[in-house]
Amino acid sequence: MKKLLLATAVAVSFSSFAQDRFADVQINAEEVGTNVHMLTGAGGNMALMPGPDGVLLIDDQYQQMAEKVGAKVNELTGEDVRYVINTHFHGDHVGSNMWLRQNHDATILAHDNVRERLSSDSDFDAAGLPQLTFDSTVTLHINGDTVHVFYLPNGHTDGDVAVWFEEANVLHPGDLFFNERFPFIDLGSGGDVDGYIENVETLISKINDDTVIIPGHGPKATRADYQRFVNMIKETKAEVDAMRNQGMALEDALGNGLSEKWSPWAWNFITEERWIKTLY
Repeated sequence: MKKLLLATAVAVSFSSFAQDRFADVQINAEEVGTNVHMLTGAGGNMALMPGPDGVLLIDDQYQQMAEKVGAKVNELTGEDVRYVINTHFHGDHVGSNMWLRQNHDATILAHDNVRERLSSDSDFDAAGLPQLTFDSTVTLHINGDTVHVFYLPNGHTDGDVAVWFEEANVLHPGDLFFNERFPFIDLGSGGDVDGYIENVETLISKINDDTVIIPGHGPKATRADYQRFVNMIKETKAEVDAMRNQGMALEDALGNGLSEKWSPWAWNFITEERWIKTLY
């Protein structure tokens, strides 16, 4: 009985913590281009485009943030979300899918692999699955802009897309950009370090110095910030490759660590140790 009571208390405590984690989080909005807003809260950064063709939202954060996301959209536009684009399948980017479909009647668009991965996740409500999927590129002519959505294979995951608002000159690359921090590369879901680098360099080649970037995580950025980010990946990879080539086992590489100049890039989720393991 004591064990049962303890287990129940732990479960209740964890549930309360999970709720409290989001209780004080607010959705903040900043206009970063003509008719394009960057929305931040808990989880991946979002992009919002209102207009006569309907509100377009890029990513929608955690499930626990759904009502706050909806309220912020209503506050900014006076309308519901009509279209959602998922940049990949992780829960901090797709968690509000179900709520937006049920409460806003939103249509959700994503790469084929996103729907496939979410379909195989028993914890994901099928009501939040993307209704429209594609295998390469999609172009939306919406709200006076041309919105390009294009697939970038095997980088952060195997279902990454980037979204470029052509007229506004705003890029949302999803988690192919963690501004000012080590990225999470999901090696178990089709992610690949070399592919990640290649995809970032592809995106950099498509934009200019005036492009505003809404990264998957971190503050808004410029092309120079994105270049600095990929340079960090390539240089830290070179350091880890050198350690491997010298015959260092992973444990030795972890003990040796990276150059001190990279320490500001570490954060609570991707520490220096975890980043070395990813590169190794």
